[in-house]
Amino acid sequence: MLKKNYTAVTEFILLGLTDGAELQPILFVVFLVIYLITVIGNVTMILLIRSDSTLHTPMYFFLSHLSFVDLCYATNVTPQMLVHFLSKRKSISFLGCLIQFHFFIALVITDYYMLTVMAYDRYMAICKPLLYSSKMSQCVCLSLVATPYIYGFANGLAQTILMLHLSFCGPNEINHFYCADPPLIVLACSDTYVKETAMFVVAGSNLICSLTIILISYIFIFSAILRIRSAEGRHKAFSTCSSHLTAVTIFYGTLFCMYLRPPSETSVEQGKIVAVFYIFVSPMLNPLIYSLRNKDVKRAIRKVFQKKLLN
Repeated sequence: MLKKNYTAVTEFILLGLTDGAELQPILFVVFLVIYLITVIGNVTMILLIRSDSTLHTPMYFFLSHLSFVDLCYATNVTPQMLVHFLSKRKSISFLGCLIQFHFFIALVITDYYMLTVMAYDRYMAICKPLLYSSKMSQCVCLSLVATPYIYGFANGLAQTILMLHLSFCGPNEINHFYCADPPLIVLACSDTYVKETAMFVVAGSNLICSLTIILISYIFIFSAILRIRSAEGRHKAFSTCSSHLTAVTIFYGTLFCMYLRPPSETSVEQGKIVAVFYIFVSPMLNPLIYSLRNKDVKRAIRKVFQKKLLN
């Protein structure tokens, strides 16, 4: 009986941010602009780091991968969301929903640990400068980048397999703008205890673990900076990690708003608004933060523009 009901659901309807028809064209323009800035900013950052030899350091190597993850992260949700703003039927196939679900979890966990790796890199650069070149070799950097990808996509696959074990037997309206865990679990007509437990354990443990490593790294970093005698030296040391600290604050700040807000009748709608920040705003702001607050990146951008003008 469950198998018959399960195969009956071949697609889901995404209710989106709002059901107000008059707002759809406005939201389309707003999110199209955000997405274009995100794509241009992150692609430019990747190409800039690849083309400028002075940026071929571990810090910028990790930044290029953060830009790549942010680009994939936004692309996983935005194009379909834009189509839905202009279409009457906001449907997504069962398979398409699971693929989006898998990539969302995989990329958000990869993002957690890419930011964590960047914090470790700053710890090594500021706290152990004499060992930095040997400890952050090319082999080590490749391993540090590969680990978040492998771990993130393994988590995404595990969560997707658990979702596949659920049966969907009727209601197919997802009260969100992408295929997310909680709204999908609500629609399941089989026992969801294992999936819910896994969702909370994976989300909680990865959030706490990655943030704890980042906080510990910055405790050591700030302690080392305070031991620097000259004000210029302290400013220079702090400036090398200020961009990363800003990116971490925005990303984790919105996630904590998502998970720590008190439950209420409007919690689902609030969840959608918070999701907008960590899915769209954070990937858009990261390249801007690193280009505006980083002298090396600004110098590389100036060099590119000067070269273009001379040509």
